[in-house]
Amino acid sequence: MNRRLIPPYVWTGGRTRPSRNVLDRLTALRAAVDTIPSDVSPAGQRVLEILGAGALPLAEVAAHLSLPVSFVKVLASDLFDQGLLIVRAPTPVPADEPLDTQLLERVIRGLRALQ
Repeated sequence: MNRRLIPPYVWTGGRTRPSRNVLDRLTALRAAVDTIPSDVSPAGQRVLEILGAGALPLAEVAAHLSLPVSFVKVLASDLFDQGLLIVRAPTPVPADEPLDTQLLERVIRGLRALQ
C-alpha cells in the first residue's frame, strides 16, 4: 500500500471516530494473533505486521504508518473489536513517587550518544 497516494480516511473506510473512545496515544498495542487472518483489511494487516515484533504505543504505530494518531485509533479499535489486538492503557505514575535519577541519567547519556 502506498501511503502517499491513499488518503488516511480511505484506510478507515471514511470513518474518523473509533468504535471505542478508550484509546490514547500512549496506549500499548499488541497483536493477539500469530497469523494474520486473510479477511483483515490491508490497513489492519499492516498494523498487525508492525506489531509482530512486539507491543508498541499507538503513537509509534502511527509513526510507522505515517498516519495521524486519530486514524490509527480507528484502525486499532476495529482490530480490537475483531479480537485481533490487545490494548493496555498507560500506567500512571503516582505524583509522590520519587524519580529514578539513575535511569534519567542513562537516558540522557544514550541520547547524547546518538548525536
